[in-house]
Amino acid sequence: MTTTIKQLVTRRTLLKTISVGALAASMPFGTAQTQSREFRIGHQKGFLSILKSRGTLEKRLTPLGVSVKWIEFLSGPPQLEALNVGSIDFGDVGEAPPIFAQAAGAPLVYYGATVARPQQEAVIVPKGSPIRSVAELKGKKVALNRGSNVQYFLAKLLPKHGLSYGDVNLLFLPPTDARAAFERGSIDAWVIWDPFLAAAERQIEARVLADARGVVNNRGYYFTSKQYQAKNDDLLRIALEEVTSVEAWAAANRAPAADELARVLGLERSILDLAVNRGGYGVIPINRSIIAEQQEIADTFFELKLIPKRISVADAAPANLSI
Repeated sequence: MTTTIKQLVTRRTLLKTISVGALAASMPFGTAQTQSREFRIGHQKGFLSILKSRGTLEKRLTPLGVSVKWIEFLSGPPQLEALNVGSIDFGDVGEAPPIFAQAAGAPLVYYGATVARPQQEAVIVPKGSPIRSVAELKGKKVALNRGSNVQYFLAKLLPKHGLSYGDVNLLFLPPTDARAAFERGSIDAWVIWDPFLAAAERQIEARVLADARGVVNNRGYYFTSKQYQAKNDDLLRIALEEVTSVEAWAAANRAPAADELARVLGLERSILDLAVNRGGYGVIPINRSIIAEQQEIADTFFELKLIPKRISVADAAPANLSI
């Protein structure tokens, strides 16, 4: 059988197409096409929730071939547990959880910090409680979320009123369970942060016994892992820029910020008015002073035997910070 030139060319073209396709299939994903990345963000009820609802981070990252996955948590410690097992890449947390996480070997990195927000955490008691001072908490049942910023707040607050950390009967409960126990009268006091704090004040007339002013700074932190920063610092910088933009907007537009948070979080506007109006706003880079603040928390927790060993917070400083 005679093979025509046209048939020969057709066969060669077909073989070439098959070979190229097979080669592409054998290559690692991203070699023969644009590399795709997923950015997994853990968040609590707050300004990351606004960032999620606006979609502005996605608009900046999609052209870079990056998809964003949002995972909500009730508090900081579960976020850091998720970081430790590789389930999230970035998140927001209070002062204390990173200390416990670092002591447990988590590969965390402090990536950004908020300004101080001491009015946004407090010890509260039921409206009819006879307790009128922190000193009267001796021997009482006090609930808080284990490993959270309020645990450090309480550890520093009690000595200012003549009590030691062991003078109160601590019950470790997550916010939803603590709220239920508080309403039932199963606990005498609750140490909690906004917006849970504001919700308790507005909805069940909880009374503030003491907030963190003059006691601790109550900063928030944005974190990542050492491995993720090493490979994706460009994404992290963009995320922090977007968070900074949201905080700057909230500082200048508190009423609209309360509106937006009320919609995003599904809470009453009066609750968010209270929380937003007493908040501090702004994101700052991690510096030596902030590392020193965190080191004081770590040393306090070690002395109270809340962590098993001394840690150096500087080990969790971002790669671009020279300590």
